[in-house]
Amino acid sequence: MKRGNIGMRFSGGALIGAVNGLLGGGGGMLAVPLLKAGGLSPRRAHATAIAVILPASAVSGLVYLFGRLVPFPILVPVALGVAAGGAVGAKLLGVLPVRAVDLLFGALMLLAGWRMLL
Repeated sequence: MKRGNIGMRFSGGALIGAVNGLLGGGGGMLAVPLLKAGGLSPRRAHATAIAVILPASAVSGLVYLFGRLVPFPILVPVALGVAAGGAVGAKLLGVLPVRAVDLLFGALMLLAGWRMLL
């Protein structure tokens, strides 16, 4: 990765965390392009995005839990499914062609954006 200013990295991380916390996701969609622009390979950018989103999601999740916004009957089965899917996705990232991952990521961003606008 290109050498960079720690303040710039912190600011980018804060923006990503704020978006993730406010919207319940989407931080990774900002993180991947920023990390790629910072010099990481696509594969490393995707993997690093997941790693940096973890603390943001954990903190936001705790705020929502303590704020009684999370229904527990939904939380447990969905969280278990997300964990299983995350393990499969992480394995796939290591074996799928980079172009396929980029196309899938871009298509998912477009689809998610389109759905939100409707």
